[in-house]
Amino acid sequence: MKDIKYLLAYTIPVSCLIALELKGLFSFLTVVYAFGFIPLLELVFSSSESSYAEEVKSNRLKNVLFDWMLYLNLPILLAILAYGLLVITSQDLASYELVGLVFSIGIVAGTNGINVAHELGHRQTKTEQLLAKLLLLPSLYMHFFIEHNLGHHRNIGTPEDPATARKNQSVYHFWFTSIIGQIRSAHQIQKRLLEKNGKGFWSLQNELLLFFFVELGYLALLFLSFGVQGLIFGLFIALVGVLLLETINYIEHYGLVRKKVNDRYERVTPAHSWNSNHVIGRMVLYELTRHSDHHHRASKKYQILESIESSPQLPFGYTTCMVLSLITPLWFSLMNSRIS
Repeated sequence: MKDIKYLLAYTIPVSCLIALELKGLFSFLTVVYAFGFIPLLELVFSSSESSYAEEVKSNRLKNVLFDWMLYLNLPILLAILAYGLLVITSQDLASYELVGLVFSIGIVAGTNGINVAHELGHRQTKTEQLLAKLLLLPSLYMHFFIEHNLGHHRNIGTPEDPATARKNQSVYHFWFTSIIGQIRSAHQIQKRLLEKNGKGFWSLQNELLLFFFVELGYLALLFLSFGVQGLIFGLFIALVGVLLLETINYIEHYGLVRKKVNDRYERVTPAHSWNSNHVIGRMVLYELTRHSDHHHRASKKYQILESIESSPQLPFGYTTCMVLSLITPLWFSLMNSRIS
């Protein structure tokens, strides 16, 4: 019964639906819930669960409930996106309401979209990988599927990884370097894969090219369905989702580096990712906060990820740290002393 606690992840889209229905100041409900209410809950609730017995792991891996809780995020995301754009483009809303709704929908795109895509993107079945790519579509970040799996996990903690924030790098600067760097990295990876297989740029094996046309088709669909206004707001929603992801990237590896030994980087260990065992964030983000174990063994499904106590520990939960990262001097003061 306790496994249904991951249904808490659906409270993000529920808060967005309430925002779309009530509007007014409630337009910002998802923002307040994610970055106000959840941090407060994490101060109240704690978790001592750090590992699972082998029998528990086996049972959890056999339980399809964990997979279906992920799969259902795709129809939920698409439904909220369509309904949200319909509300935005068909009703006479104040400017502040538009801003609030764009942020609320964008947070859903980042948490129930990109975050779930991250989990499914590591799966081996073509169906789950397809779901991952579709979940990235509303944020126009399909290249993440290539760069994250073939770039970030290999280069984490090195200058070659744009998704690893450097010590004393602000989150605002990181947004630019990470977004641009990951696009460039994805293109380099795709080029190497094509050359290795003896294929040219226009090959059907060029996933980046396919992603480009799919995203172009998505934008055309927004324009045909909701007009210019819908297209513009769709782009802003995508931007919010992307910035949410990149802020998470920022706190996950801030200041952590892999040393070079004999011209080769040391192997990836739990010491190269910040861990958080704060219970509410764990449930809402499908254990993304146990990031050290994820990078230690990327193939592990979220329901059996464990807290590695020897890994660097964030002082607060993910959502709290994301807010703190926006206050650059406070973030540096809080985190730099924790970096060995």
